[in-house]
Amino acid sequence: MQFIVLKKRSILLFVLIFVTIAASSIWLLFSRETVTTTAQGEQLRDIHLVTTEFKTKTDDGKEIEAYRWDPGTIYVGKDEKVLLRLYGVNGHEHPFIIEGTDIKGVVKKGEETTVELQLKEEGVYRLVCLTHPDMGSNGPMIANIVVD
Repeated sequence: MQFIVLKKRSILLFVLIFVTIAASSIWLLFSRETVTTTAQGEQLRDIHLVTTEFKTKTDDGKEIEAYRWDPGTIYVGKDEKVLLRLYGVNGHEHPFIIEGTDIKGVVKKGEETTVELQLKEEGVYRLVCLTHPDMGSNGPMIANIVVD
């Protein structure tokens, strides 16, 4: 017959691991996405995007740069009410449109531009910076809004 001998240190380690797992599980269970409530009582999900810039030099010393939205792809549900929070980190300003909608605006460095969004049709909508729409203008600075 074999006996298992547990030392006090082993028992304490087991209890510590169990308490850590239990506390983490409870925290994950009760933590939810941040939801902003408007004056009309409608709930909006906040989605944050920032303007980013990448710079480097080629082997011959030429400086090249590219501007991007970060993250480059966001996912929203059909008819979901969303508040896009666009923050300008790099670049002086970025005038933008969301293709397939009437939404347009400008994101300025150091400022946040907010856009309420509720897309009724599934598909991919492009958030396009009009200053950097393609490779020739240090882009493309395009984010995809995937609606499903």
